[in-house]
Amino acid sequence: MTNDPQIIEKNLCSIFPPDWLRQTAHETGLVKRERKIDPVIMFWVLTLGFGVQLQHTLASLKRSYEKAATKKISDGSWYERFTPELVAFLQACVMHGIEQLTQEQNKHLSEKLSQFEDVLIQNSSIVRLHSSLSEKWPAARIRTVAAGVKVGLLVSAIANEPKNVALYAESTNELKTLRMGPWIKNRILLIDLGFYKHQLFARIQDNGGYFVSRLKNNADPLIVNVNSTHRGRSIDVKGKCISEVLPHLKRQVLDADVEISFKRRDYNGKQKNDSEMFRMIAIMNKETEKYHTYITNIPSDVLDAEDIAKLYGARWDIELVFKELKSRYAMDVVNTTNKNIVEAYIWIAMLTLLVSRRIYTIVRSNNEKEMKLRYTQLRWSTIFSENANNQLRLILKYCGIEMSLEMIMEVYSSQALDPHVNRQRFREEWWA
Repeated sequence: MTNDPQIIEKNLCSIFPPDWLRQTAHETGLVKRERKIDPVIMFWVLTLGFGVQLQHTLASLKRSYEKAATKKISDGSWYERFTPELVAFLQACVMHGIEQLTQEQNKHLSEKLSQFEDVLIQNSSIVRLHSSLSEKWPAARIRTVAAGVKVGLLVSAIANEPKNVALYAESTNELKTLRMGPWIKNRILLIDLGFYKHQLFARIQDNGGYFVSRLKNNADPLIVNVNSTHRGRSIDVKGKCISEVLPHLKRQVLDADVEISFKRRDYNGKQKNDSEMFRMIAIMNKETEKYHTYITNIPSDVLDAEDIAKLYGARWDIELVFKELKSRYAMDVVNTTNKNIVEAYIWIAMLTLLVSRRIYTIVRSNNEKEMKLRYTQLRWSTIFSENANNQLRLILKYCGIEMSLEMIMEVYSSQALDPHVNRQRFREEWWA
């Protein structure tokens, strides 16, 4: 265990240095000249104040900023910051944080996965919005609230951290949220059925990447070769489609090479027919007594059939990430009709997640012997939220900014005043 009492503050400030935050604020237009709003304080107040402290109004965040900055600001000075420039600043901070954490990522891959660089999961979650925002963020179908943001997230199952984030209208097709390219080389992508497309599998393979997906019910690949043999009587499956085989299959596991036909992407108005060889696995589920079928391009001499099924189970990690974002960091608390505030709140939730995961890694690494396996992610997020206010004070102090009792008292005095000065009150008639 380290003896450095400021290890967390040093680590966070190495990822988001004050000078970098101020420079980025100028580059994105958030700060055009030195004024009352300090982007460093604003960044940390939003990141450690919005979701985790249940401060879901701009007024409560303003009060937090005033206490942290030890100065009063006008309502206009605060509210006018929630602009496209703030959204650009927060998005730049998220992407910078992901890049920094990726560079510092330690390899935690097992021996079986040692030839790969990472295991990635792509998925999306919907944030419901007021119907007045339907023009910018149209929903997938007609609803009472006909607007929604689709938050597309690429997560590393190894580092347990986001790798990419993007916002789309809810009506956007899932496949359009996943752009394939050279970045997938030597990486495994665990694919949800919402992204299932044979063209996508081919593009992953063309770019030197790997994938694991459940086999879609209406997919019917042709079995070309069997990768494993089994004792006892077994039916001949070569040259048959999977729909012909599964109803009569007696073995616990079928591991075979299959041929899949599909159409390539449209070029100049024409589509080319093509086919690829992939690996198909069918494993009997003892509880349901039905086969779970998977398709992959990972060779059988690298991961066996059971390993493929276990690896696909890691997809659950991204569901936990979205649960953490929504239940702990208020990603879906967007009771506003202002599109800039909507986007700002979502990017703030992402920043809170990045900071939380970074502190989580530090805490676990300092308790490796006794507590490593007992720091579950959702329990951690609760403890992190409860202590975020203390962390805010410590990191601002590390940056040379300390809260003062005088300023807190001034905030109490000014903000507690009832704005309805002419309202009659029952107590005024009875007490002096």
